[in-house]
Amino acid sequence: MLKVRNIETWYDLIRALHGISFEVKQGDIIALLGSNGAGKTTTLKTIMRLLYDLKEEQPEKGTIEFMGRRIDRKDTDQIVRMGISYVPEGREVFPELTVMENILMGAYTRRDAKGIKEDIENVFERFPILRQRKNQEAGYMSGGEQQMLAIGRALMTRPKLLMLDEPSLGLSPLLTQEIFNIIRDINQKDGVTILLVEQNVNMALKYANYAFLMENGRIVRADKPEVLREDPDVKEFYLGIATETSVKGYKRYRRKVRFR
Repeated sequence: MLKVRNIETWYDLIRALHGISFEVKQGDIIALLGSNGAGKTTTLKTIMRLLYDLKEEQPEKGTIEFMGRRIDRKDTDQIVRMGISYVPEGREVFPELTVMENILMGAYTRRDAKGIKEDIENVFERFPILRQRKNQEAGYMSGGEQQMLAIGRALMTRPKLLMLDEPSLGLSPLLTQEIFNIIRDINQKDGVTILLVEQNVNMALKYANYAFLMENGRIVRADKPEVLREDPDVKEFYLGIATETSVKGYKRYRRKVRFR
């Protein structure tokens, strides 16, 4: 469905992406994992062409294909019309607009009134709280409710590929679980392919079909979740699980600094 080939993205004189390549197969949930500054958000914004005003063109090198067509030189609104929708980090709802107005903003590229009405009802069925709050200004909603609103707004474009940037950011463990259940439901029941950026590596690996690890603008590892969960480096640096190697290193460090 999505093919990213050797893309390089720059912020002025700083290269943020170093020729990364990956593919997203139709029907999958794919996770892009890594620490802050690894290039995950930049990757999503490059796919959506949200950075091209920083230089003449972004990505500066490489190609991006969606459903067999190149999109790396198309405008963002064209990409949305082709079937890619993006929920940014921090949700970014319109705080002074009502819930209903925010949802309708997701349908700005559409002209089918009947279909829009049906999709609004589908959003309310999936997120009952939005129906209850439809006349409330979005800025007064909780973080979890705003995340639901942002996802609902994105679904109004009828996406084939939904890209989510840190959907659990700032949410409690209970709400995080609920959001990920919703993501799986969208994938399995609606047939929407998911590309997910997430720092909660344990949760992402629980729901993803495949995962890519990023460091310093490069993809350094790609594998199935069950394989990555058993990798000692992934356990230590991403899951916070002390391995035998890390425990021995810590004990040596303690002996060394004990009498300082």
